[in-house]
Amino acid sequence: MSGIYAIGISGLKEGHHTFDFEIDNEFFENFEGSEIKEGSLVCIVSLEKRSSHIDLTISISGKVKVSCVRCLEMFFYPVECENRILVKFGKKIEDDDPDIISIPADEPELDLQQHFYDFINLALPIRRIHPDGTDGKSTCNPDMLAKLEELKTEEENENDPRWDELRKLINDN
Repeated sequence: MSGIYAIGISGLKEGHHTFDFEIDNEFFENFEGSEIKEGSLVCIVSLEKRSSHIDLTISISGKVKVSCVRCLEMFFYPVECENRILVKFGKKIEDDDPDIISIPADEPELDLQQHFYDFINLALPIRRIHPDGTDGKSTCNPDMLAKLEELKTEEENENDPRWDELRKLINDN
């Protein structure tokens, strides 16, 4: 059975080919435990087939809904990335290099679903925070920001005499 995010490579003539894929909420449901539950993205796969290998360039653009690490509200974050994969034809499947895939020469299709998912997640920053508004102020939930400010602890600024000698060394150089 052919996958929704697969390219039929058997019978594909040598040369340049382009394939478009749409990624929606249903895509993310296939990944158990995925932080992303909603999204709207377009994947454009530019494929160059040669007799010995296939060169793929995968461009993904759109947006996904993620949780803000500051206020915990969900918001849409833009995703824009381009990645390359080299597909080699071999007798067995190898997983040594993430940018090189080895598949049997008689493989009928190339399923890219896991690669799309990985590329989307890698395009997201580690700290996902609401972007600032046009006025330069945070667009995070104001109630949550007020609560965070209320619970903020004051840092002690007292001088620790144990560090005084080390500070002298820094100042002397």
